[in-house]
Amino acid sequence: MKKRKLFQSFKYAMEGIVYGFRSQRNMRLHTLALVVLIFIMISVSMAIEDVCLILFSAMVVMVSEMINTAIEKTIDLYTENIHPLAKTAKDVAAGAVLLSAIFAIVVGGLIFSKYLL
Repeated sequence: MKKRKLFQSFKYAMEGIVYGFRSQRNMRLHTLALVVLIFIMISVSMAIEDVCLILFSAMVVMVSEMINTAIEKTIDLYTENIHPLAKTAKDVAAGAVLLSAIFAIVVGGLIFSKYLL
């Protein structure tokens, strides 16, 4: 019985990832950027430590985007009205995505500069 629950939890998680990818334009853009980065990392024979740092940075952005989507949908479920606290929560969640994206760009820039210059 426990295997079934474990399988169900993975199924639900995959449904969440698919929903995020299908419904969020920025999630698709982050995924495209990650695919491009992977091809570049392969083409420049990047050190494994650098690959890990870039992949970690990219995952932080994607996870932030999914948490942002979860927060937005939860707020939308709670209220259709524009409430100042709802706006603040959505803005803060979006700000977290922006900060993580800036972090990823800085990390990627620092790492790629030593390979491309």
